[in-house]
Amino acid sequence: MRPTVLFYVQHLLGIGHLRRAALIARAILAAGLELRFVSGGMPAGEFDIGGASLVQLPPAISADVHFSRMLDEHGRAIDDAWRDGRKRLLLEAFEKARPDLVLIEMFPFGRRQFAFELLPLLQAARARGLPIAVSLRDILVAKSRPERIAETVALVQGHVDRVLVHGDPRLVRLDATFPAAGEIADRLVYTGYVAEAVPPAAAEGEEILVSAGGGAVGGPLLRAALAARPATCVATAPWRLITGPNLPAAEFADLRATVPAGVVVERFRPDFPALLARSRLSLSQAGYNTVMDILATGARALVLPFAEGAESEQSLRARLLAERGLLGIAEAEPARLAAAIDAALARPRPRPGAVDLDGAAETARQIARMIG
Repeated sequence: MRPTVLFYVQHLLGIGHLRRAALIARAILAAGLELRFVSGGMPAGEFDIGGASLVQLPPAISADVHFSRMLDEHGRAIDDAWRDGRKRLLLEAFEKARPDLVLIEMFPFGRRQFAFELLPLLQAARARGLPIAVSLRDILVAKSRPERIAETVALVQGHVDRVLVHGDPRLVRLDATFPAAGEIADRLVYTGYVAEAVPPAAAEGEEILVSAGGGAVGGPLLRAALAARPATCVATAPWRLITGPNLPAAEFADLRATVPAGVVVERFRPDFPALLARSRLSLSQAGYNTVMDILATGARALVLPFAEGAESEQSLRARLLAERGLLGIAEAEPARLAAAIDAALARPRPRPGAVDLDGAAETARQIARMIG
C-alpha cells in the first residue's frame, strides 16, 4: 500500500494557489505516493490534479481584495455554524484518508481566517505522530504586527516539520517578507519555483497575448491593453485576450461585444503555456503562476503587477525579475503602456535557466523523504 498525503488548499480570490497546488499534486503522484486533495475554495472547473482524490469542502471566498470578510458559496457571511460544519467535514476527511503526512498550503503564514479548522487538523496530525509540512510561495504579504509574526513562529515551532518555500533563494529569500525566518531556519527548505514543463516553441509567432490570470481582478489590465493597442507598432497584429474564469460575466460579455477586429477574447485556454511559448509578446499581471509560465517558456513579457489592498507580492517579484532582464514592468496609462510594448518588442527573449523551476518535483522528493 502506497503512503498517502493529505494536501489542504484554500484559494480565496484568484486561482493561483489552486493551480500551483495542482502542479505539486501531480508531482506527488508521479513520485509514487497517494494523494487526498482537500479544496476549500470555489470549484474552478478545469484544473488537473492527476489521479488524486478530491475532497471539496463547502466553499469559501473573499468578499474583496482586502480579505475583509469570508463568504460562503451563496455570498453570505460565514458564521460559527458554518465554521463548525466545515471543521467537522475536514476532520472526517482526515480520518478517512488516514494519511502518512499532512501538507497545508500557506497556514500559519496566511489563511489565518481558517485557523478554526486548521489548528484542529494540526493537532489531530500531531496526536498521531504524523509529519507536517507547509507549502509556501516565495513572497508573502508583509505583516506589520510583531505579535502576528511571533504567533506564526510559535505555530511552526510547535507543529510543523518542514516549510517548503517554492522559490529560489538566489532571487529572493523568505526573510525579505518574513523577518523572523531565521527563527525557523532549521525547518526551511527552498524547493525552487513550481512551474509546468513546456516544450519550446518551434518558432516565434505574431500574436500578442494578454492574460489576466484567474480574472477576478483582471478587468483593468484587459481594458488598458485595448486602450494602448492602437498606438503600438503591433496595432494590426493578432491579439488574444484570455480573461480567466473569474472575470465577472458582465465584463466578459462587454469585452466580446466591443473588441475591434483582430482581437480574440477567450475565458480559458488549457494550452496557455504553449500559446505563451510562441507569442511575440506576453502582457499580464505578475502573479506567481503566470510569471513561472513566462520563465518556463522564455516568453518576451511585460507585466502590470496587481497592487491593490495590501498586495505587495507581485510588485516585488516583478522588480526582482526585471532587474535580471527577465521581463519588463509597465504602467496602465495607455500612452506609457504603448511605449513600453514597443520597447519590449525590440528586446531579445530572455535567457533560459536563470532561476530554478524544479519546485514541484523537489517538493515531492522532500515529502517522500519526510514519510521515509
